[in-house]
Amino acid sequence: MSTREDGAPSPLIRSRDDLVGWIAAGEKPKAAWRIGTEHEKFVFHTDTLTPVPYEGARSISALLKALITRFGWDPIMEGDKIIALKREGCEICGNISLEPGGQFELSGGALETLHETAVETRAHLREVLCVGEQLGIGFIGLGFSPKWTLAETPHMPKQRYNIMTRYMPTVGSRGLDMMYRTATIQVNLDFASEADMVKKLRVSLALQPIATALFAASPFTEGKLNGFESMRSEVWRDTDKRRTGMLPFVFEEGMGYERYVDYALSVPMYFVYRGGRYIDASGASFQDFLDGKLPQLPGERPTIDDWSDHLTTLFPEVRLKRFLEMRGADSGPWQRICALPAFWVGLLYDEQALDAAWNLVKDWTAEEREALRNAVPRTALTTKFRDTTVQQISREVLRIARRGLRARRRINAASQDESVYLDLLDEVAHSGRTLADRLIERFEGPWHRQIDHVFEEYAF
Repeated sequence: MSTREDGAPSPLIRSRDDLVGWIAAGEKPKAAWRIGTEHEKFVFHTDTLTPVPYEGARSISALLKALITRFGWDPIMEGDKIIALKREGCEICGNISLEPGGQFELSGGALETLHETAVETRAHLREVLCVGEQLGIGFIGLGFSPKWTLAETPHMPKQRYNIMTRYMPTVGSRGLDMMYRTATIQVNLDFASEADMVKKLRVSLALQPIATALFAASPFTEGKLNGFESMRSEVWRDTDKRRTGMLPFVFEEGMGYERYVDYALSVPMYFVYRGGRYIDASGASFQDFLDGKLPQLPGERPTIDDWSDHLTTLFPEVRLKRFLEMRGADSGPWQRICALPAFWVGLLYDEQALDAAWNLVKDWTAEEREALRNAVPRTALTTKFRDTTVQQISREVLRIARRGLRARRRINAASQDESVYLDLLDEVAHSGRTLADRLIERFEGPWHRQIDHVFEEYAF
């Protein structure tokens, strides 16, 4: 999730047009389109396989301090706590941030090619593994915490998470699991115009369940099989339904920036940030804030930063800010970190590929898209759709994505184009075996139902 820092005051919002204009300002010509990849990892003590707390000799704070000392990161503070890291002047470093349960996240830089994403990912993992080894701390990429209960999971000292923790149980049964026990890979991509945004948003929403199936990697809960291939995705189905889901209005006539603004205004707020402090506004209306009627700040009107903050508290399967954020994939081993942006860049950044992807999904109904979203967490690639399966659809989608990446002609030092990062997904789609399937086989076979082996075989 986003990390807020104090800075110069942003402009006051004068009208609804300012909200629309802020999103529209994200438009970029194709030459300026970039790729931003985010990936989260669960952090554990390598000797006891227990989750890592924020404080202590072998802790999250110790890990952050070691990254500052060894690799030149700069701290981002909330009060007297380090809650994130940045590194000035490094275009491929991004920021390091903490999710509520200590999930360690790299929010990558805005990069031109997937080859740069691979370099960024390797550099990040080298650094965290280096300092982690000294502290007896390991990292694992899965979609859901495989062993620890919610009570055993630590809480990170971020004020906004305290507000969300209080609010989540009032709007769904799985909100705390989402916050504290899930991990994901996400990718942020650009658009050229309102029409381009709408087309990309429609395609990526429709195909998000296909990505969920390909990346399914969370079949365990508290050391046992949970009956799902992607428990992370299942958890999202009962996490504050007003701010999650497949956004059926996106496919309706008249969709554009204004329609998304109307949706965002309909979603209750979490907080307002003022003077280094998060003010609990959970359940309040941003429209009331616009009208100067927010009970927590009577007479005060929001700034552009408040609007930006509010948009980060919306969690649909694809999120619109000044870019599009694809949110459907479980976390996983490092090759999957590059595979997810490859999947979406191939589909969305080449015009012919985008047209082909749209032709594939344009006649899917809202009911069909929702049914697909609801079924995939349990059955992944074997999910039935019309007269076919998600596995067959994924093969066609990957063919389109590969053509799109080859058309970009971005070549690395080994004379490979970006389609090389799809090889892993092609193997999944053609074999019909997800990472979740492989984990289940190991658990029921050589692991003898002992979950601790997952840390030995699948840690970074």
